[in-house]
Amino acid sequence: MSLDRTDVDKIAHLARLQIEEQDAPEYAQNLSNILDLVDQMQAIDTTDVLPMAHPLDAVQRLRSDLVTEENQRELLQSVAPAVENGLFLVPKVIE
Repeated sequence: MSLDRTDVDKIAHLARLQIEEQDAPEYAQNLSNILDLVDQMQAIDTTDVLPMAHPLDAVQRLRSDLVTEENQRELLQSVAPAVENGLFLVPKVIE
């Protein structure tokens, strides 16, 4: 697909980009090359290709689910202005 100056101007307007007059032919060529590549990829038959989540069959490493810190609720609530039944009490904001 070949783009011309008016196509580049329309795309630049939609993208809110300001393109210099001397750069327009290069933009048109680059955009045309991208669209040609997309056309080539669309033409490939992928009916027997299974979708992949990742191209490298990578497996996520998981850490073991172990407790690494002790419960410090009493220590942290000891300096709180108001606590009730193990919960922090805060002023009512919405009535």
